[in-house]
Order: sequence, then structure tokens, then C-alpha cells
Amino acid sequence: MTFHFTGAFLAAALTALSIVPKTAEAAETTYPLTLKNCGRDVTFPHAPQRTVSLGQSTTEILYLLGLADKVVGTAVWIGPVIKGYEEANAKVERLADNDPSFESVVAKKPDLVTAQFQWHVGPEGIVAKPEQFEELGIPVYTSPADCTGKDNSGGGDGVRHSVFTMDQIYQEIAELAQIFNVRDRGEKLIADLKAREGAARQKIASVNGKLSAVFWFSSAELDIDPYVAGKNGAPGYIMSALGIKNVIDSDEEWPTVGWETIAKSNPTIIVAGKMDRRRFPADDIAVKLKFLKDDPVTSLMPAVKDNHIVVMDAQAMNPTIRTIDGIEVLADQILQLGLVK
Repeated sequence: MTFHFTGAFLAAALTALSIVPKTAEAAETTYPLTLKNCGRDVTFPHAPQRTVSLGQSTTEILYLLGLADKVVGTAVWIGPVIKGYEEANAKVERLADNDPSFESVVAKKPDLVTAQFQWHVGPEGIVAKPEQFEELGIPVYTSPADCTGKDNSGGGDGVRHSVFTMDQIYQEIAELAQIFNVRDRGEKLIADLKAREGAARQKIASVNGKLSAVFWFSSAELDIDPYVAGKNGAPGYIMSALGIKNVIDSDEEWPTVGWETIAKSNPTIIVAGKMDRRRFPADDIAVKLKFLKDDPVTSLMPAVKDNHIVVMDAQAMNPTIRTIDGIEVLADQILQLGLVK
């Protein structure tokens, strides 16, 4: 059967199509923009053009938001850049692998400084206090994951009084997207990360409290107690997401706990952090694995005997976008080790 449309019908159809609502687009940012950030009001007069980003995770968020060309300097890295951004990252000056000087940051003439940790830029920051940058007209944005429900006043890694969730990272993504006026990119990135987490959770949904784990980040010296994950940080979130018990019951971000104590708790899995940083001997994953096999205490642990050792990018063990990678890696390894019944 052949249909013949009159000119009037076609005109009406085109008119109807023209009034179908389009997909909602993210609102434009209005400047000056003032946000509450880590207990401080921070004002951004315009979308930043020259950012110095202190912290690998925040830098990678900026890259994922398509803002690599707005980053003029970085510091505080513990591993390779996220895959796909090697070329972009190579164009950004590395001020220091660890702690840059205040002078080196200011020399880049930034109109924004981002900080992943208050340890570097905060009330007792070893690089500077936020006020030192603001006196020069440079706003400072700090990752909410390092101050929400966390006390950094004692120095070191701080004490986390409330449980970290990925919502804090999603807040950082959304706020950086707002600061740079790319909200639509922020919304897409958040949606992608949430979908990945949901898929990983579903893979081993049957675990549901049947497994336990300890996360070993590093050790200042191999013959002293290791830095392992407390219950409220990113590893705690990873374990909670997958229904795994953390054998370390501490509010500290990275408490030191003796291997004898860890052995008595008998974790099903040992998750060992892999990083390029070489601040301590145990930063090297090869050193970690050798220690577990050779040490008189650890070598007798069932997790070591059965090779239930999972190697994980140390960035995933910090509150970062890589925490989603950590959930995926651990879920996949649990399946490969045959620990899902």
C-alpha cells in the first residue's frame, strides 16, 4: 500500500517534531561562583585557565573532564597516569613527584590550585596554607574526600570519623565541572563511574559477608608494623561494596598494625598496593610479595599459603576515581581465585 502525504500534512508533522523537548542540558555556570569547600568559602571569578593540581586523582579528574589544556603544573604522583592520557600528561610540567615547594607552584602563575590532600595545602599544609595562595589572588579547591568527616589536625594521614563513600568523589567531579563550566561532562563521568560500580557489585553479589580482607599500602620499614587500611577509608568502601569484612577495626586512615595481629584475624585475602613511588622499601610490590612469602609470620597465613593475594593499584586505595578500579579488580580476582561459592 502506498501513502500519499499532502503538503499540509508534512508541514504539520514537521511542526510537531520541532516542539518535541530536547534532552536537558547542564546549566551554564554564572561567575563569580562561590562554593563552600572544606569549611571555607572559595570564590572563582571566572573559569580557570591556568591550574596547578597537587594530587594525582584530582589531576586525572581534570583530564577526564577534558581540561588537560587548563593544567600547567602537577605534583604528588604515586603511579602512571590513567590509561589514554599519557600524551596529555606528558605536556604538563611535573613540579615534583611528591611535595612541591610553594615557590614552584606560584611560579606557574596559576589562577587555581587544586589539592587532593590537606596535608599539602591546608591548615597545616607542608606546601602552604590556602590563605597564602589567596593573598596572591589564587583560589584553592581541596578534594572533599580529604576533609568530609575527617580530622587532619594531627598531621599524617588523618583520622576519618565517618565512612568514605564515592559520593565525595562525585561531589568533587561535579564541583570541578561547575568551576570550569563543563557541567555536562561532569554528569556523564559520574554516570559512567556509577554504572561500573553497579556492574562490579553484581558480579560477586553472593559473597555477602563470607570473605574477609586486609589492605596493605606500604611499610616505613619491613621489620616494623605495616600501614594497613582502617575501616572508614576507600578500602573500607571497596570491601563494603563487595560484601567483604575488613579485619582492621580502626578510624585511622592508615593505622600501623603488627603482622601477628593481622595473622590472628586470618583474612581470606591480602590486597597489596602497587605503586611507582619509592618513599619506603615496601612501596615496591616485588618487595611486598617476597616479604609475604619469606617472613616467619606471614608465610604461615592461609591467605599466603593459598596465594589469595590481590595486587591493586595503590591509587585505588586512596579516595579517588581509581577506587572504582579497585572494586572492579577485587571482584574479578575473587572470581578468578574461585572464592565465590
